[in-house]
Amino acid sequence: MNGATPRFTAGLVQMRTGMKVEANVAQAEALIREAAGQGASYVQTPEMTSLLVRDRAQLFGAIAPEESDAALARFRALAVELGIWLHLGSLPIRLSEEAVANRGFLIRPNGGIAARYDKIHMFDVDLANGESWRESRTYTPGEKAVTADLPWGRLGISICYDLRFPALYRELANAGADFLAIPAAFTRQTGEAHWHVLLRARAIETGSFVLAAAQGGRHEDGRETFGHSLIVDPWGEVLAEADGNEPQVVLAEIDPARVAEARGKIPALKNARPFTAVAP
Repeated sequence: MNGATPRFTAGLVQMRTGMKVEANVAQAEALIREAAGQGASYVQTPEMTSLLVRDRAQLFGAIAPEESDAALARFRALAVELGIWLHLGSLPIRLSEEAVANRGFLIRPNGGIAARYDKIHMFDVDLANGESWRESRTYTPGEKAVTADLPWGRLGISICYDLRFPALYRELANAGADFLAIPAAFTRQTGEAHWHVLLRARAIETGSFVLAAAQGGRHEDGRETFGHSLIVDPWGEVLAEADGNEPQVVLAEIDPARVAEARGKIPALKNARPFTAVAP
């Protein structure tokens, strides 16, 4: 990239998604309109924009295959109306009677789908507060890292728990990503401990902008998410942050030239060398 690449405004939509698709889509649409109205030409929503529910039967009763997903169709029309690049952090998409994808969509201003990404890493964990999560019981993990070209540079796409696997982001940066998208529904407990430091680390390690729209607050299904949607520059500086966990819009001007500047100062991607781990 070079200094001639124009700046743009990125908008993050922070949500508190519930168990009714129509209400969630209406919440997202209002916030997307707000972001676009304030000049955002790229708008990102969080993981599970259209539905956040633990009960498997309830989930399967509310979702559809991609070609008949009403939420996706509505968001595609919204991108056309507003003339924006709309990045849906993810929607639950039915793959079969027994399988679901946690799938992100990058939608062009003409409504076309520029990229799809299925979350690779499944959050299977037992937390100290008694919470237990087994995403792999419901969701089918993706197998491919995905990048897509925006007018201002290349976007590397990920979702939530992927954040804890730095090798993914190095691969995305080596594939030309200037911006790393990390939409999430981070739990409050783990978010308080690690959200900021991990997002800043991914930016610093790769010399990339990080754009992370988040879920926030106590949801209808009982879970609690951290919020604090963040935009981080390639030097690790936080450019914008949501005020707590309430639904809101976060905006920042993005100067793509800062990617080359940061990578020139710390050429970690170029300096990386293969090595072998040797047991004692």
